[in-house]
Amino acid sequence: MSNRIGVVIPSYKVRTHILQVIASIGEEVERIYVVDDCCPDKSGDFVEANCNDSRVVVIRHTENRGVGGAVLSGYQAAIADDIQIIVKVDGDGQMDPALIPDFVAPILLGEADYTKGNRFFDLEKIHAMPRLRLFGNAGLSLLTKISSGYWDLFDPTNGYTAIHRDVAKHLPFDRISSRYFFETDMLFRLNIMRAVAVDVPMHAKYGDEVSNLKVSAVIGEFFVKNMCNFFKRIFYNYYLRDMSLASFELPIGTLLLLFGLVYGCYRWIGTAHAGIAATSGTVMLAAMPIILGMQLILAFIGYDISSTPKRPIHSKLGRDPRLLPKRVAS
Repeated sequence: MSNRIGVVIPSYKVRTHILQVIASIGEEVERIYVVDDCCPDKSGDFVEANCNDSRVVVIRHTENRGVGGAVLSGYQAAIADDIQIIVKVDGDGQMDPALIPDFVAPILLGEADYTKGNRFFDLEKIHAMPRLRLFGNAGLSLLTKISSGYWDLFDPTNGYTAIHRDVAKHLPFDRISSRYFFETDMLFRLNIMRAVAVDVPMHAKYGDEVSNLKVSAVIGEFFVKNMCNFFKRIFYNYYLRDMSLASFELPIGTLLLLFGLVYGCYRWIGTAHAGIAATSGTVMLAAMPIILGMQLILAFIGYDISSTPKRPIHSKLGRDPRLLPKRVAS
């Protein structure tokens, strides 16, 4: 089967740059899906009127679904057209289409199911990124590592991605977050499927485009959603799908740590009010559970890091979709 490549471009207030983005997409791409996400600038009509590229297909939403909803519409159209590898590129000109072969290569070589851009690989270049965005992405990256289980990935809000069709078509389209949490939620869903995701080094271009994502406005929402995904992932991977020593280390370690902290604080407050020093036995009774609890939690984290998916699944799914792990609820 030929490795047909398609590109999905969510289109919302990117009229200034989108024609240049389309023109920069190389001949290796067979189909370009421009998804007009109920854009107030009528970008779908603008592309149809001003772009003669026969590869372009315009998809229109009658209501705004967010970047995730636009990408998922593009995925569905590409799957229906039997596109094998689906690349997502933003229409604001920040992502260089010349890098598409770099994103596709690990999938073609059977090394990955999903590739994602990483703007932080070159420490000499990240000074070009706005400082607030830099620190915001660092914080979001840590949360994403915890919630998704992909400890070796960074730059979670980076939307330059590629995915194999056999993996994309098994995604729970109706449950993936459709707005700014989309990229992070995708990683969580892919980990549940045990798909292999890898970073692809890239440089972002910052010009006169305006980002619709304000890190300060979404950090609270992202924290809550990441914690929800973390608990779902732990339950599914360590208790529902499989059991291991790590399945016991986390709850026992957490209970010991909490007991030590609560008991220690209680005894410290009591002795402070009484004006007497705590006995060595009291100190040890508080300290030992804290130490043991931390050791068990660190052991669990070490196991979780080592269990990051390593074997791509798209070839298996192409042969037998029943090999896909059962999807996690909501």
